[in-house]
Amino acid sequence: MTDWSIVVPFRAAGAKSRFGSGDNSALALAMALDTVDVALRVGRVIVVTSDAQPFVELGASVIADPGAGLNAAITRGLDSAGLGTARAVLLGDHPALTPTELAEALAAAGPHPLSFVADAEGEGTALTAAAPGVSQAPLFGRGSAGSHRAAGFVPLVGAWPGLRGDVDTAADLAGLADLAGLADLGPRTRAWLAARA
Repeated sequence: MTDWSIVVPFRAAGAKSRFGSGDNSALALAMALDTVDVALRVGRVIVVTSDAQPFVELGASVIADPGAGLNAAITRGLDSAGLGTARAVLLGDHPALTPTELAEALAAAGPHPLSFVADAEGEGTALTAAAPGVSQAPLFGRGSAGSHRAAGFVPLVGAWPGLRGDVDTAADLAGLADLAGLADLGPRTRAWLAARA
């Protein structure tokens, strides 16, 4: 299997503001740590954040968030990985992601210069990938699935509910408790749910 560098951006300050009012930082960190923990079983992980220590303790490489938004953070991570390696971008809000799902998605990405996995709604992007030597410009944000497709990223389709099931909005947060019965829900996210119950 191709050796992958997986870039995970994590915004420490003001994380998950789309969940609504209140401090969502503990949940955001729990989900990000669960996501990175899984990714480390599949490839090298570069976390771009201003909150380095928790990710260093997991074994990830960490570089400083430049503080200019999500796509700027991703670009910093991709630059750190270098063009010589296969590079994936995975957002840190996939608490039910499994190593098997991620490995399968990256294997599906392997034959394509550029590829992506849409989220469950089909509007956002869960993962992007680029072959060695191929530049990828991150286009995350509202309607990112269409933006990545228009930029030449090939859509990948698979039975990857944990990968496609990001937790990004207040509605997603409301449905998070429904995932509590899943064996694959990350332990830190599960602990946050248990403490909140």
